[in-house]
Amino acid sequence: MINATGNRMTQEIQRQSRMAQRIADKQVQISTGKRLQRASDNPVATTRISDLARSQANDTARASNINLGISLTSQADGSLRQMSALLARAKELTLAGANAATSATDRGTIAVELASLADEIDSMALVKAANDQPLFASGSNMAIRFDDNSIFAPVPTRAEVFEVGGVSISQTIRDTATAIAAGNMAQVAAGNTAVDGAINHASDMIAVVGLNAARLDRLNENSALRAISTAEERSALEDTDLSAAIAELNGMTLTLEAAQAAFARINRRTLMDFLS
Repeated sequence: MINATGNRMTQEIQRQSRMAQRIADKQVQISTGKRLQRASDNPVATTRISDLARSQANDTARASNINLGISLTSQADGSLRQMSALLARAKELTLAGANAATSATDRGTIAVELASLADEIDSMALVKAANDQPLFASGSNMAIRFDDNSIFAPVPTRAEVFEVGGVSISQTIRDTATAIAAGNMAQVAAGNTAVDGAINHASDMIAVVGLNAARLDRLNENSALRAISTAEERSALEDTDLSAAIAELNGMTLTLEAAQAAFARINRRTLMDFLS
């Protein structure tokens, strides 16, 4: 009889200890906001959370690349539009220089302004981006990975932008300025045609950069949606449902307190109570 009673008491103590441990675990889940504290809590969920964490790290890096690409295309678009405006002015000056009625003094003034425009275009070719790297690469462009299936250079190279047929646009303008100053009308006519080509080329480059910018905007939207979906899945697996956890904690606490009270009442009985 005494041995049986002792065994029941031991079992009850162990049961209450287990319940107290579950309460402590639940309190940790509530305080940390994390439902899983160790891999053994749910091995399958823990593995999935690890996969999602790696995916989030990759998404963060790629989002950074996308933002860089957006910044580069925005800056390149501004530079190209500025160059387009300069070329439009060069066209006006070339037409004025091609006019036989233009005086030698005026042709000299036109040539000086054209040379100044060429210098500005050369400066644009050397501009740096926010990452302190050349906006327009002097050699081959370094492609950037934006997602698993998208790797491309957001901005054309310096040669692709500032050269037409292997000749720099600035040099074309300088040659035209020299022809105008010298009154060489045949060369002026050729320069006029070359400036037209440069204007068309600038428009083409603006379109190329614009297409890349639109592509990056779509990638950015997809990246944001993927980040939200991944975060939601990870939260569902990992985070504590506070309302449910608090209700469960209160229930377990009440159950433990009731068991402890009953256990205390039973333990107040004497040996004679058990023998009688």
